[in-house]
Amino acid sequence: MTSTLSALLYLGLYLSQTISTQKQILSKPIIWAKPDFMIPKGMRVLILCQGTPEAVEYQLYFEGHLSAQQSPKQLGRRNIVMFHIPAMTLLTAGQYKCIYRSKELWSNPSDPLDLVITEMYDTPTLSVHPGPEVTSGKNVTFYCQLGTATNKFFLLKEGRSGRPQHRYGNTQVEFPMGPVTTAHRGTYRCFGSYNNHAWSFPSEPVKLLVTEDVGDTSLAPTEHNSFSDLWDLDLLTTEAEFQQGLHRPRTSVDTES
Repeated sequence: MTSTLSALLYLGLYLSQTISTQKQILSKPIIWAKPDFMIPKGMRVLILCQGTPEAVEYQLYFEGHLSAQQSPKQLGRRNIVMFHIPAMTLLTAGQYKCIYRSKELWSNPSDPLDLVITEMYDTPTLSVHPGPEVTSGKNVTFYCQLGTATNKFFLLKEGRSGRPQHRYGNTQVEFPMGPVTTAHRGTYRCFGSYNNHAWSFPSEPVKLLVTEDVGDTSLAPTEHNSFSDLWDLDLLTTEAEFQQGLHRPRTSVDTES
């Protein structure tokens, strides 16, 4: 009886420790692309994944399927691995996520990285009305037009704060914006697309200048865009590492830390 009770107590303790271990959650890794999330067809791109300093293995998933895996060359604060795509094609455009392992635990997946291939077809035309120079508090509308039929358009503001807006349409769509503030100042381009990951050539840039109105103290734009913003997470690897990765000869999807 005593031995049975001891065995049950040991089993209970073991199960408790196992459940406790399983409940441990590693912080999700960061994923981003170099030089950008938008890549012209045929160009090289690096996908970078960064976990905790203790990460010993990484896995890259493309559209939900395991695409590549590797271990970092050395552990430490900048625990980053690089996955090389030697030439951007329709087959490599899509959604990527990564995970990492520390000891026996795997992290949750990173936020998604939507990798887009551009220069797939004709160049759209972008214009803004009532004009490229407006007073804060006014409304403006961007018009993106494409000669060949498509099903979606994207509008981007250049720079770290730029995130794509999208509208469904055939040959022209409108992007209403406002009331605008000085935070809307900047250079905009638009793209036509067959889907979220295959875009046209970019339009010629249109620069929007917003002048301050007396009494206007708001600098926060009213547009809230939902596209992934992980491409803003740059500067986590050195330019030397990036250039080295881009200039290495490759013949297929490759990995390197």
